[in-house]
Amino acid sequence: MPVFERLAAWVFGLAFVILALLVAVETIMRRVFVRSLQGVDEFGGYALAIGAALAIALALRSRAHIRIDVVHDRLPRALRVALNLIAYPALAVTAIAIFVMAWFAFRETVEFSSVAQTPWATPLKYPQGAWLAALAVFVIFALVEALKVIGLALSGRFREVDRHYGPRGAQDELEEELADLKARGGLAEPPGGGAAR
Repeated sequence: MPVFERLAAWVFGLAFVILALLVAVETIMRRVFVRSLQGVDEFGGYALAIGAALAIALALRSRAHIRIDVVHDRLPRALRVALNLIAYPALAVTAIAIFVMAWFAFRETVEFSSVAQTPWATPLKYPQGAWLAALAVFVIFALVEALKVIGLALSGRFREVDRHYGPRGAQDELEEELADLKARGGLAEPPGGGAAR
């Protein structure tokens, strides 16, 4: 797993573990002591918004976004390549549009010094700034992938466009799981090797 993906997984995994613990404590306090920590739901909203923005960027890197591969796999290669050439630039345009709308919201928040209508009264420019940064990562990844797929197509490497930019199939997932298992020391050699030869 690349360093950025590993770091993001740790950071947001930790954030959601903390959120789960806070929700548990909040629930117990409300039931037993009839008191509240105040703001757990606010923290949860920020964690979900920032985590979701970063997750869509990571999903793009690992080709985990859902695409309709039932039809895709049965199409001729030329049509599959054409669909991939449409999909990645379209996703980049979508990422930019989302980022622009988020920027307008963030700019307005800063302009009016908006705060959350919660007991914490959090200045919204901080969580919105983190959310905007996560969306910026998505834009960068989407643009890089769109440029890569267009570059491959322009250089006539259509087989690579089809192989590396189509929906992930069962074979791709199997190869990834076997590589992960081997990296963790659980697989000495690929299945079918050794004595089976």
